[in-house]
Amino acid sequence: MASRQDRIGTYETRATAGETFRAYVPPPLPPKPPIELDNLYPLIDQATQALGRLDGITSLLPDTDLFLYLYVRKEALLSSQIEGTQSSFSDLLLFESEQVPGVPLDDVCEVSNYVAAMTHGLERMREGFPMSLRLMREIHAILLQDGRGANKEPGEFRRSQNWIGGTRPGNAAYVPPPPERVMECMGALETFLYDDGVKLPVLVKAALAHVQFETIHPFLDGNGRLGRLLVTLLLCAEGVLTEPILYLSLYLKTHRNAYYDFLQRVREAGAWETWLEFFLEGVAQTATQATEAATRILALFEKDRDRIGGLGRAASSALRIHEYLQKHAVLSVPVAAKALNLSAPTVRKSAEHLQKLGILQEMTGRKRDRLYAYQDYLAILSEGTEPIGRS
Repeated sequence: MASRQDRIGTYETRATAGETFRAYVPPPLPPKPPIELDNLYPLIDQATQALGRLDGITSLLPDTDLFLYLYVRKEALLSSQIEGTQSSFSDLLLFESEQVPGVPLDDVCEVSNYVAAMTHGLERMREGFPMSLRLMREIHAILLQDGRGANKEPGEFRRSQNWIGGTRPGNAAYVPPPPERVMECMGALETFLYDDGVKLPVLVKAALAHVQFETIHPFLDGNGRLGRLLVTLLLCAEGVLTEPILYLSLYLKTHRNAYYDFLQRVREAGAWETWLEFFLEGVAQTATQATEAATRILALFEKDRDRIGGLGRAASSALRIHEYLQKHAVLSVPVAAKALNLSAPTVRKSAEHLQKLGILQEMTGRKRDRLYAYQDYLAILSEGTEPIGRS
């Protein structure tokens, strides 16, 4: 009969530069003895209902892609901030508007790569491609395609030892499996994801897979970002979400010390149930926040459309600019003119109308090359995205 001890992995002693250290090798999933779900069912129900409400509101959005476009960017930003980048929401939008952000370019590239990696993963899965080691490597290659980490073997499982915390394996807070055990561990994780014989709620399966991925830490860089991304991709793959609209990075950013502690307690004590409580509470909280944000954004768009409708002859062009702003939130006159096939004077005049209505706010204070922000929309989307170093 399995005991609690069977949930705990083994340590392998290795040496580097004359110093020995212990690398942790986790047991394969699912945990043995099995997860005690009885006390978790109320939380599973609460999280599932919150996800259902969130998934339902996407059908009410006039254009789901508009909301996803910026919501995905918010998640990319938060996920990268956990790893230490200092980008703000405005920095990313300036970068994508071909303007100069106020932070190092590598910071913004990292966030932009995350958006591209997420998009690639979802497109592949919609084509019928399963969540496999191959797809994980493809996503990782895009995640690290330039900026920081581009020299850390993008798309390749690591062939050298990594560690978390400290300056070397010997004084690290945690040392993942040795490189020669990575393929074996990842193969077992892939088997778990495919095993129809594992009868677990989808949310529980995604939560287990996330911890196992983080514990294996199969890449030299980008593990945290890809591990968080896996949760949303798995929920989409299993049909729990129609759109990739649940992202846990704000919750994990807010509770990052507790998050790291729960991961370590799974490794050291097999404490899967306490991790699952934390995870499920995060899903319920995050899904509820996203539903509220979507509801507020819908109301804002409708209110502003009505106000623009009162402009008379100027309303037609201004409404086209308003529609553009729902996707971009930051307006550069030349960029918007090209995208909408309008003249620059028309776009500029419409921007001035929207500024007078209080919908747009000029960001630069310059006479030329002005930039305008859809401030109330940005305010909703930006909630919680203050860089960790500045918050």
